Amino acid sequence: MRIFDPHIHMTSRTTDDYEAMHAAGVRAVVEPSFWLGQPRTSPATFLDYFDSLLGWEPFRAAQYGIAHHCTIALNPKEANDPRCRPVLDELPRYLVKDQVVAVGEIGYDSMTAAEDTALAAQLQLAADHELPALVHTPHRDKLAGLRRTLDLVRESALPPDRVLLDHLNETTVKEAKDSGCWLGFSVYPDTKMDEDRMVAILHTYGTEQVLVNSAADWGRSDPLKTRKVADLMLAEGFTEDDVDQVLWRNPVAFYGLSGRLNLDIAATEATHEGNSILRGGE
Repeated sequence: MRIFDPHIHMTSRTTDDYEAMHAAGVRAVVEPSFWLGQPRTSPATFLDYFDSLLGWEPFRAAQYGIAHHCTIALNPKEANDPRCRPVLDELPRYLVKDQVVAVGEIGYDSMTAAEDTALAAQLQLAADHELPALVHTPHRDKLAGLRRTLDLVRESALPPDRVLLDHLNETTVKEAKDSGCWLGFSVYPDTKMDEDRMVAILHTYGTEQVLVNSAADWGRSDPLKTRKVADLMLAEGFTEDDVDQVLWRNPVAFYGLSGRLNLDIAATEATHEGNSILRGGE
């Protein structure tokens, strides 16, 4: 079984997670830039973070046979902080990098005017750079947030079939599917979706343009949720081809819209800029 986790925050995970993910069948990941928990205080802190997504994390992933790409953006939560918003001016120089396969995460957190402005600007950046967009739908007032998101997508220069609406659930899936956008679902231990609900949605809505992710981060989350969904799909009558479509071919197709997706794992040096993932070794 081959698995592509299309949304996981490996900066928050240990190398043990990479090892366990590879053993479970994960061979590719996309890491969206996101809020780190501790508020950032200037654009410069974003730039160091973006650099790590383009350097250190692909290096760590390759040590365990996993292809790593990322998405770059000003995330919705920090779009409300005037100290952070100037990073929008820095994004174009990152959006031309080979490892960047989408603009994201963009979207809504609290559905403020500042978030409207940041979302519209970054949808335009995606169109300008011929990249797809990964959109974070809010965790509160989800249906209202989805509708507000779709309004801005329709007003933008980016076609719906180049937009992935993430963090969907039963209340938002139908309208999201009707929009022509790609459908993303985050599977968590306690919140968002779980395996049973995810498989029930697949039974109802099918496997076309559906991406399943773990969105594992610094909170209570599980980087092996993609494999658990795959196993439950098989147990509930889906075929191996269905599993391969949802857990591999769909994310390959979506991020392949960037023209930059490279799933070959190149041989890596023992260190990255003089640093190793080993401790106490030669």
